[in-house]
Amino acid sequence: MNPTPPLPRTMHHLSTDFSSAARFWELRRIFYNLVLFVVTVTWVVTTWPHFCPAFTLEIIPPLTVLALLANVCYSAVYLVELPLVRSTLQASWLRWRWALWVAGTLFAVVLENYWIADEIFPFVR
Repeated sequence: MNPTPPLPRTMHHLSTDFSSAARFWELRRIFYNLVLFVVTVTWVVTTWPHFCPAFTLEIIPPLTVLALLANVCYSAVYLVELPLVRSTLQASWLRWRWALWVAGTLFAVVLENYWIADEIFPFVR
């Protein structure tokens, strides 16, 4: 029996590039989610009397959807990562991609604070 044929050269490179990207970004996804979780917990703890009545079982699905959307946004980094690792900027990109993680995480924190302060907080009764 012959083993499965090897992937075509371009598919092999894409697979290798994606594996390398996933090793870098997926470990940092844990910290990204942790940062966003800490922001949410900080809001709830510091404004507990205000948020206390909102904690019911009905809040679980919307919070789950918001968490999933935050992770979909995080996954957009692959649209930047994969073309750059195949470009002439690869060496620079691999040294500086952590800066994109920091900027994206800070943007997510700002967006989360805005969303809580402007869209959620005023409507909780």
